[in-house]
Amino acid sequence: MLLDQVVRTSTAVSATPGRLAKISLIADMLTQVPADEIGVAVSFLSGDLTQRQIGVGYAALTDLMGGFGAVTAPALPAPAGEPQLTLADTDRILGEIGILGGHGSQAERRRLLGGLLARATESERGFLVRLLAGDLRQGALDGVMTDAIARAAAVPATEVRRASQLTGSLAATATIALAVATGQAATDALRAVALLVGRPVRPMLAASAPTVAAAMNRISPAAVEWKIDGVRVQIHLDGSAVRVFTRTLDDITHRVPELVAAGLSVDATTAVVDGEAVALRPDGRPQPFQVTSARAASQSATTDSAPLTLFLFDLLELDGENLADAPASARFARLAAAAPAGLVIPRLVTSDVAVAEEFFAAAIARGHEGVVIKSLEAPYGVGRRGSEWIKVKPRLTLDLLVLGAEWGHGRRQGWLSNLHLGARDPVTGGVIMLGKTFKGLTDALLRWQTERLLELAEQPAGEPGPGRRGVVRVRPELVVEIAFDGVQASTRYPGGVTLRFARVLRYRPDKSPAEADTIDTVRALWSGDQLDGTDVPGGSSAE
Repeated sequence: MLLDQVVRTSTAVSATPGRLAKISLIADMLTQVPADEIGVAVSFLSGDLTQRQIGVGYAALTDLMGGFGAVTAPALPAPAGEPQLTLADTDRILGEIGILGGHGSQAERRRLLGGLLARATESERGFLVRLLAGDLRQGALDGVMTDAIARAAAVPATEVRRASQLTGSLAATATIALAVATGQAATDALRAVALLVGRPVRPMLAASAPTVAAAMNRISPAAVEWKIDGVRVQIHLDGSAVRVFTRTLDDITHRVPELVAAGLSVDATTAVVDGEAVALRPDGRPQPFQVTSARAASQSATTDSAPLTLFLFDLLELDGENLADAPASARFARLAAAAPAGLVIPRLVTSDVAVAEEFFAAAIARGHEGVVIKSLEAPYGVGRRGSEWIKVKPRLTLDLLVLGAEWGHGRRQGWLSNLHLGARDPVTGGVIMLGKTFKGLTDALLRWQTERLLELAEQPAGEPGPGRRGVVRVRPELVVEIAFDGVQASTRYPGGVTLRFARVLRYRPDKSPAEADTIDTVRALWSGDQLDGTDVPGGSSAE
C-alpha cells in the first residue's frame, strides 16, 4: 500500500470533528491494507512508529528541514510530484535508521532520512516530519483506533480491547484481527490471545478517593497496601532469563541489574510479577521521585548512586499457570509464597476503617505516598482502571500537559515560569486549558523546564535572557503532576472549570501525553463524583 493512502486518511481524520466519522474513515482504510502492512498502518495512524524510537529528535528534524517548522528546505530536493513510497518501504527505512549506532551514525541517520524525505510528496513529507516529531495530533486516540479495528474486522470492540491489553499493542492486535478473516474467525483469533511470559501486558490501574473511609465505603473487607512513589515495573522470569518492563511497556532490562537480580530470587521457573521500584535512602525512606526516575532512565546500568529497591504486589503468571483471572487474595498468597519476604509490599487485610487509617498514617510517616485499597476478590484487570483498586493520598493531584509558559520577571527574569496547564479531551484528541501556575517551582526546576520547553516550542522562542516577555507555546508532550485544593467553575477557560491553588509537584518524564488526565476527570472532581466511571482522578499515576 502507498504511504499516500495513510496520509490522506490522516488528513481526513484530522479535519473530521465527529468520533463516529473518524472511526468510519479509519475502518474503511484498514479493510484495504495488505495483511503484512496492517501493523504499520495502525501505528502510523496512531502517531507511533513500529520501532517506538529511532534516535531522530525534533532538533535533528528541524535542522534537516532547513529551519523551524519548515516542510521544504534547500537541503532537500523539491517534493515528489506523484506518490511512490509504500508503507513497507517507509517502515523498513525507519527501521534501518533506528538500529544505527556508534561513530558516524548521526551522519548516516541524516543521509537515510534525507533520502526518504526526498522521495516523499509534499503532504507525505509533512506527515513524516510530524510523525517523527511525535506531533501527529489528529484525534485517532486508542479508543477511536480500537473501535475502528473492531468495525473493520466485524468483531466486538471488547474483544479488540482485551487482546490489545494482553499484547500491549493495538498494531499487533489489528494484525491478529484483520490478517485472517472478519467476523467469527477474527473473534476466535482475538480470543486466543493469552498472557505470555516475555511479552508485557498493560498494568491494572487504580481509581482515587479522598479518604480511607471513602475508599472502604466501596471495598470492605479490603487489602490495604503501601503506595510507593516509584516507577511501575513488570518483571518476567523465564528460567535464568529476566526482563524488566515499564508501565509504558518499554524494556529497561539492561539498565536495572538490581531488579534483574531481584527477579531471579523469585522461587519459580516462570513468573510475571507486578510491582514498584524506588530509590531509598539509607534509613529506608524514599528518595525524591526525580532520583528514582533518573536512575530508571539511565543508560549506564550502574547502581552506585541510587540503586532501586523492588516492592512486589501482584502475580500474573507462575510456572505456566495464568493467574490474572484468579481472585486477588489467591494471587497475593501465591506471591508471598514464591517471593522473598523483603520483596513483598507491606499490606494488611481489614474491614476496620480505623485500622486502615492507622496503616495509612504509618505509610505517610515512612515517606510513602499513601495506600492502595484493593478488593480481595477482583481479578487482575489488565490495562483497566476501576474501583477494584482505589488509591488514597493526602492531597489531590492530576497529571496535566504543559501547553505553554510565560517568561518570568523579577527573580525569575530570563526563565520560563508561569505554566499554562491543560487536560486531554478524549473526544477530539486535543487538549483543553485549565489554568496557570508558577507555584512549587524550585530554581532547579525553573532551569530544567526552561531548557525543555524551548525544545518543545512551536515557534522560535530565542534564548533565555533579561527582558524576555510573552508566552512560549509548546507542543503538549510534557506531563507535570499538579497538586491542588479543589476544582471550581470558570468562564475564563474553555473547559468550564479550573483548579484552585494549583502547584507543581514534579514533572513526569516517565509518562506519555496519552497518560495525562482528561477533562472528564477534572469535571468529575468538580461534581464530586470521584469514583464513578473508568477515567478517574490521578488514574494515570504510577500505582
